[in-house]
Amino acid sequence: MSRPFEPGERALLIDRRGRHYLVRLDPGSTWHSHGGAVPHDLILGSPEGITVHSTGGMAFRCFRPRMADFVLKMPRGAQVVYPKDVGAILVDADVFPGARVLEAGTGSGSLTLALCRAVGPEGRVVSYELRPDFRATAARNLEAFLGKVPAWCELREGDVREVAGTGERFDRVVLDLPEPWEILSALEVALEPGAVLCAYLPTTLQVQELVLALPRHGFEHLESLEVLRRSWYVTSRSVRPDHRMVGHTGFLTLARRLAPQAGPTQADAGNV
Repeated sequence: MSRPFEPGERALLIDRRGRHYLVRLDPGSTWHSHGGAVPHDLILGSPEGITVHSTGGMAFRCFRPRMADFVLKMPRGAQVVYPKDVGAILVDADVFPGARVLEAGTGSGSLTLALCRAVGPEGRVVSYELRPDFRATAARNLEAFLGKVPAWCELREGDVREVAGTGERFDRVVLDLPEPWEILSALEVALEPGAVLCAYLPTTLQVQELVLALPRHGFEHLESLEVLRRSWYVTSRSVRPDHRMVGHTGFLTLARRLAPQAGPTQADAGNV
């Protein structure tokens, strides 16, 4: 990505107070801010990290947005999965290059973006969304950040339980649904033995309902957690935590899919 800014790209403009602005670059266009106007042509053809000045004299640093920057600024219909949780999902659910990942629901596509980048061209992401307007928003967001919806990503409109009839198999499943326990029977069919399930839920009651249901559907090694993010203020004269932090956004519940048992296990036999 060490090339000058080109037409159609997004540029992240950061002012002296650390405020972020996401701008789509078009030749001849102008971006207007409270500090004055910035012609896009000042940025186009320039390298990342350049400083441009508005007509009012305000300075802006220009970079390509990270995925975390884009997720916080992108258009949304459904609530997004925030970057602090996306990172934990990718690591704790062990989403690897080449993985086959099932997602439900797509929402605004923030997690779908991360899954596509994590599995790469050798992998596959199938994402289900019940609402056509949410699916359309997610598709636009993927196109805006990645240039197009990747060939290894399929955005499906419908109920994720439909996957049980397709014969497809997956290594990982990520669920952002209000009642994920209702679709566990379908996952018994669609997940490989050893597959990792990760559910993203906002309340403790939902987490409890899911955790109690998972063992009945062949899932064990359960873990529930939340991620809290606190930034720090660092200068030559002071090092202290910021006054505000990103606290609770959602709980992650993780589980592993067991292999189907043809008969009683040794442990079962010992209890007879």
